[in-house]
Amino acid sequence: MENPRRAYMESLFARSLEAVHAGRAVAAVVERNETGGVAIRGRSFAPGTNFWVVAAGKAAAAMARAFEEAAGTAVRQGYVVTGDAYGRDVPATFVGMLAGHPVPDERGVVASTELLRFVAQIPPEDVLVVLLSGGASAMLSSPEAGLALSDLVGANEALLASGADIDSINAVRKHCSVIAGGRLALASASERIEVLAVSDVPGDSLATLGSGPCVADPTTFGQALAVIDGHGLQGRVSSALMAHLEAGAAGRVPESPKPGHPGLERVVVGIIASNASARRAAVKSARAEGVRALDLGEVLTGEARGMGRKLAALARSIRSESPTLLVAGGETVVTVRGRGRGGRNQEIALAAALEWAREEVSGGMSILAVGSDGMDGPTDAAGAFVEAGELTPDRGTLEEASERLEQNDSYAFFDGRGGLLRTGPTETNVMDLVFLRVEGRGRS
Repeated sequence: MENPRRAYMESLFARSLEAVHAGRAVAAVVERNETGGVAIRGRSFAPGTNFWVVAAGKAAAAMARAFEEAAGTAVRQGYVVTGDAYGRDVPATFVGMLAGHPVPDERGVVASTELLRFVAQIPPEDVLVVLLSGGASAMLSSPEAGLALSDLVGANEALLASGADIDSINAVRKHCSVIAGGRLALASASERIEVLAVSDVPGDSLATLGSGPCVADPTTFGQALAVIDGHGLQGRVSSALMAHLEAGAAGRVPESPKPGHPGLERVVVGIIASNASARRAAVKSARAEGVRALDLGEVLTGEARGMGRKLAALARSIRSESPTLLVAGGETVVTVRGRGRGGRNQEIALAAALEWAREEVSGGMSILAVGSDGMDGPTDAAGAFVEAGELTPDRGTLEEASERLEQNDSYAFFDGRGGLLRTGPTETNVMDLVFLRVEGRGRS
């Protein structure tokens, strides 16, 4: 039997995704103008202007399709670089290239090399359009001189398991890459570079999104070293990578392009979809149906299990006669200590359920925690749904849930109980969303 509370929250998630679909977001800002030219975010280009397109990330194919449909024959040539799960329906006029995600692979090195060659041969009077979405950092991993792909892979795996946030991870990536941190833009001969981005990073930081291939990098080699040191990763990354970062900090390796670099003044960047857009859509939809709905903002940070407990406690604090929906966005982290499978959203949901069980909350609260890209960690699930009261000592579920959480094995727990949400690729990526519902309690 279908759970009506789960169905309702899944419907809100679907409406959130509609609001931030990457293809529709591109279509909303690219159009043919009255003179037959192309306009991007209200800025018109004369008829006859040629556009060369680079689309990279999980939503690259959808963004490329939308841009081609809007610009038509003005698109001279284009590339789509995306992951294995996202390579459907690449426009026939684009060159499609697949690359590894979340772990970089040799295909990403080939793709990065090809893109650098591609942008270098664009005539100066033509326009380079970069369509950027989450996942581009890993998909466009190409090591600096003196480093091997294995050095990047080892660092990437260690950072992802360490609990480091995306800003910290990308500070390291940008100091080991030939294409990140503004270097793609500097390689281009075009005098005008337009970037349309679907943001999957906290605060919509342009320097962090996709490791900022077209914008200046405010971080330094010294900060990249501090990330390694701060997370105790000195023995878990290669000696070659450590030597490279140390050489950079000592001034023996050139820094990444910094704010104010003249070669980046020709770049115009626009965020066309974000986590805030998704949250607003959910809240608006709920309120239209008469539900009291609140946007908590981009509050999902820190350890996933800690955030799950905080959200559960917040739900307990609400006193209302009618149902209340809370919508939160952002991106937590998981410090991997066990040998199980799961993702940050599954950990949020399991930790919330455990908190409710420890406080003996028997019902009236539920949570859906999901990744907007349809993927949560190295699993086939987008996230998980759970209600207060599902975990009880007499059924043994409380003890099992605690053990699963300690082993980072939330996937196995929810998979055995039908709690996982599987959506497949969503053609967008705007971080994570949590929907928290508290039923009316009959008192103000």
